[in-house]
Amino acid sequence: MGESPSRAPHGLLSNWSRLGVAFVFFGTTASVLLVGLLFLLPWRRARLRAGGTFANFVGPRLLWILGIDLQIEGRERIEAATPAVFMINHTSVIDTLVGMTLWPRLACGIGKIEVLWVPFFGAAYALTGNLFINRRDRASAIRSIDGLVAIVNTLGLSPWIAPEGTRSLDGELAPFKKGFAHIALATGLPVVPMVIHGAYGLWPPRTFRITPGTVRVQILEPIPTTGWSPHALDAHVAQVRGVFEAALEHPSHSMSKRFISR
Repeated sequence: MGESPSRAPHGLLSNWSRLGVAFVFFGTTASVLLVGLLFLLPWRRARLRAGGTFANFVGPRLLWILGIDLQIEGRERIEAATPAVFMINHTSVIDTLVGMTLWPRLACGIGKIEVLWVPFFGAAYALTGNLFINRRDRASAIRSIDGLVAIVNTLGLSPWIAPEGTRSLDGELAPFKKGFAHIALATGLPVVPMVIHGAYGLWPPRTFRITPGTVRVQILEPIPTTGWSPHALDAHVAQVRGVFEAALEHPSHSMSKRFISR
């Protein structure tokens, strides 16, 4: 997962210039979005659509500004699987930009409450209609999932989740939280693994040093969840994590049907 970048990092001036341009570009476009969202406050579905359109426009342009190319395998599976629970592994800020680029129609992000404090992004994330889970409080997290499921079912949304809960600091796949499995169980939606390769090496956590290069995304076959049982929750979580592990271990190998539950 922590693939070595093939090129040298941007020079100091180039690196900070790119970050500055990216921040100004995102801040300006997000400000326009926020003003528009104020007129759509009563209609969550409309706000989510607006947010998705914004994400699809801004994401690839931010990647271009930072010198990151994107290679996507199986992009057609996003539309074919919708609605579904979309899941990504998370090692870098780049993952967020990749997610914006690939954001499905009528998707709903599920993030930790700390996202609210990110300048511009937190406000846009909240006003767009995305949802938060307070992972520090188990009772609150459970209530959040119950409320989230009701919204997902009513509006026909596709939850978007990073099941590790936060960025991996060493580039390795971290343990998965169970929230996505609870949501899949309650909604009956399939799970779509979206495996990101190479982001950690291009922009590691807790740094601002970016290396130009290519990030590859594998969008794998949906995993049906209609046969899942609450009594086998740990097994279901392990199954999905195993799909990510296999793809990261063999990045050029297509996922075999043996990983897909019947």
